[in-house]
This record gives sequence, C-alpha cells and structure tokens, in this order.
Amino acid sequence: MSDVSEMFKIENIILNLPAEDSDAVIRRCGEMLVRNGYAGEKYIEGMLARDHSFSCAIGNFIAIPHGEKEYKEHILSPGIVVLVYPGGIDWHGVPVHLVIGIAARGEEHLDILGNVVDNIDDGQDVLNLIGKNDRQAVYDMFCGKEAPS
Repeated sequence: MSDVSEMFKIENIILNLPAEDSDAVIRRCGEMLVRNGYAGEKYIEGMLARDHSFSCAIGNFIAIPHGEKEYKEHILSPGIVVLVYPGGIDWHGVPVHLVIGIAARGEEHLDILGNVVDNIDDGQDVLNLIGKNDRQAVYDMFCGKEAPS
C-alpha cells in the first residue's frame, strides 16, 4: 500500500463549498488531483465518463468520482481529495454533501475508504461530520482516527 500521508493530505480537503452541478464537482476534484500530482489532465475526462455511464453517488449523501478503467494510465500516483458541500448538491437526483475524488490504479485507496465505511453508518453520520465544519475531524475520520459522531 502507498503511504497514506502522500495519498491523502489534510490540504486535500475543502470545506464549505457552494452548490454546483455534478460535472463541475467532478472537474474540481480532477483539477485538485492534477494540481497535487496524482493524475494527468486526461484523467478528468475519465472521471466525467465514469459518472455519465454510472452515477458516482453511492447514497448516504456521498459521491465517489473516479476515472474509468481506460483512463488509469493517466494516474501518476494514488491520491484522494475530499469536497464538502454543507448545503448539499443534486447529483443526478441524489442529494450529496460529501465528495471523495479518487485516483488509484489498484487497491491503494481501500484502507482509507474502509475507514469511511467503518465510521459512516448512515446519512446522519455524514451530516454530523460535515456539521463540525472541521477539516481535522474529516481528515481524522478518513485516516481511521475518530468516528464522526
């Protein structure tokens, strides 16, 4: 597994974003992944294609945009970015507050996503976490240090 401190940095979390459409959210995630050296520009196209073929909204107010398999060659190193939309956004008819953008070729990111699954049982847990308006609390939960309640 890759070093979590390289794959996911506290600076990769943005709180209090205003509502925008899902394509704009995916572009924001992709641009962050590119800017932080995790992916090349073409990977953003793969993220959009993935969401257009099968929505990245997974329920519990969470969406996990990532690129289609054909775009994995544009991943430079595994990385995760997190965007928080306190007012929520409409993701193809599904309400989303927490967006987890991923660039990963293999299973490097699964420990981090496992922490999310372990700590978020339902949508209320997501709302509690984002209601804290605390970047450190979000980071700690993703790193398995603390539950969001």
